[in-house]
Formats: sequence, C-alpha cells, structure tokens
Amino acid sequence: MTFQWTAVAAFLYGEIGVILVLCLPFISPLRWQKIFMIPLWSKMAVFWNKMFLTIIVLLIILFLDAVREVRKYSAVHVNEKAVNINTNAFDHIQMKLFRSQRNLYLSGFSLFLWLVLRRTVTLLTQLAKGMASHAALETQVNDATEAAKKYMAENERLQEALNEKGSGRKDSAEASDEKLKKEVEHLKAELQKTSNALHKANIEVTSVKKQSEGLKKEYDQLMKEYERLQVGSSGSLYEHDL
Repeated sequence: MTFQWTAVAAFLYGEIGVILVLCLPFISPLRWQKIFMIPLWSKMAVFWNKMFLTIIVLLIILFLDAVREVRKYSAVHVNEKAVNINTNAFDHIQMKLFRSQRNLYLSGFSLFLWLVLRRTVTLLTQLAKGMASHAALETQVNDATEAAKKYMAENERLQEALNEKGSGRKDSAEASDEKLKKEVEHLKAELQKTSNALHKANIEVTSVKKQSEGLKKEYDQLMKEYERLQVGSSGSLYEHDL
C-alpha cells in the first residue's frame, strides 16, 4: 500500500473512532459543546471550513482515481480471462483490481464519513443550543409559574382581607344602626315626655289664665264696690256737714 492510501486508511479509521466517540450515549450534547468551546478548538474553528473543503477535494480526487483504476483493471481482467493467456499475468491483474477496489472503498467511505462527521458535529452543536434554550425557557416558565402562584396567593389574601373588612363594615354598620335606633327611640321617649309636659303646662297656663280672668273680674267688681262705697261715704259726710 502506497503512502497516500495508507494515509487515507488511517484517516478512515480515525473518522470511525471519532464518530463512535461522538455517538456515545453517556456524553450529553451540552458537554460536547463545552468541549468544543475550549480555546484550542476555537482557534481551529477559524481554519475548519478551509480544512474541510481541502480534505473534501483531496478525497474526491482519490475516489475518482480509484474509480478510474477499477474500471481499467476490470476491463483488462475481462480481456485476459477471455484470451486465457499466462496465469501469472492474470493473477497480477487480479491483484491490481483488488487493490484498486480496496482504494475505492477506502476513499469512498472516507469521503462519506467525513460528511457524516461534519453533519454530526453540526447536529450536536444545534442540539446543545436547543437544550440550553429549552433549559432557559423551562427556568423562565418555572419562574413565571412561581410568580403566578405568588400573585394568586396574594390575590386570595387580598380578597379574604376585603371580605373580612366588608363583614367588619357590615357589623359596624349594623351596630351603628342599632345605636341610632336606640337613640331615636330615646329621643322619641324624651319628645313624648316633653310633649306631655308641654300639654300639662298648657293646661296649667289655661287654668291660670282662667283664674286670672276670674280674679280680674272679682277685682273689677271689688273696685266698683269700693268706688260706690266711697261715693256713698263722701255723700253722707257732705250731708252731715250741712
């Protein structure tokens, strides 16, 4: 095996090992993302696209060369078998065909796994970002849920406080109504007493007025009698002097 195909075989085995490691189930995409964020990989990421395209071009060239070799030795193999000439030459051609087919498989699988490796790394990165965003969203949802529960609890406490305050106001209103009713009844009783006293006072005033009118009449009569007596006494005295 020449140096170039030895390098392709080693590259193929390395790709198989890397893909197997990336597919290990106990290493999460988040951990792979942390590994990819190592400064060494960050420096290599600058040349990653160029290196990827360069290796793609080299593998395609080797694959096409292997295809050409396979087609060439396949045609020679058929012709030599048809002519049925020297056995050693036929074996040599067959060995060349086997090597060209081996190189075809090496270059083809290397090219295929290189694309698979690129896609696997991209999917792992996207999955890690999705998991990180999902974790962030889940944290936000949990925080929002806790805040909603807190607000609901505060709302319930406020409603209970308002209900208690409303019932307290209702009780105080009922107590004030009872107090007002008692005061009104007391005022009614006082008013009734006052009206009775006023009625009695009016009756007494009326009786006093009647008594005063009777006394006035008696006084008038007495004055009249006094004047008559005075007139009579003055006349008798005048006759006596004569």
